[in-house]
Amino acid sequence: MRTITLVGIGAGHPGHLTLQAIEAIAAAEVFFVLEKGRAADQLVAVREAILSRHAARPGWRLVRIADPRRASGGDYREAVADWHAARTRLLVEAIARDLPEGGRGAFLVWGDPALYDSAIRILDAVAAAGLAFHLEVIPGISAPQALAAAHRIPLNRIGEPVHVTTGRRIGEGLPPEIDSTVVMLDDGSGLAAVDPAGLDIWWGAYLGTPDEVLMAGPLAEIRDAILTLRAERRAAVGWIMDTYLLRRRD
Repeated sequence: MRTITLVGIGAGHPGHLTLQAIEAIAAAEVFFVLEKGRAADQLVAVREAILSRHAARPGWRLVRIADPRRASGGDYREAVADWHAARTRLLVEAIARDLPEGGRGAFLVWGDPALYDSAIRILDAVAAAGLAFHLEVIPGISAPQALAAAHRIPLNRIGEPVHVTTGRRIGEGLPPEIDSTVVMLDDGSGLAAVDPAGLDIWWGAYLGTPDEVLMAGPLAEIRDAILTLRAERRAAVGWIMDTYLLRRRD
């Protein structure tokens, strides 16, 4: 049976790789990558640099797959379901074609494969479509971990929980019973919509990379500066991945 490994590669720094991740990369012979277009070429380049350093099987190969676009507008969950279904069809075809029976393939996943990433669900759908393989998952350093380390702060207060959510949900308001909220996958609209009263923010983009930028302070005072910097960096680089922690002030 084929084996496919999802390898968490961290938030962007090559040093985020764990020893377990390095061993998994060295054991694989075929690496699959979903390409998101020229604006995200740097994301593929980071994967290629990791493979050039750690892939060890003779004749290992990189299989590039054009990532289908997710429809904008309309029902969000329906659009995501259609997008995942399109990805599933492409991966069924690619894995069956490029990974022989008994072979070992891998996907290099940004951050941690279990935190706000669709790879596990999509590969479950690939298996449900009738393509048999054994799935392994290697955890990685997530964006919230990299954010906290970059700002030299703990994500939680002593004995208190942390809420992790998306930018799409943050505009609905913060949970009243939780004072620390980590926000991922925000296009900027969530941060623009949240009520800033009594909140501090620790924000970071391109975490762990040479392009890393950080800002922290009272949300009411620095939100406009963050949104302006975010727009400038996205225009300059062609893409942006950012994460932030919101915390109610004592």
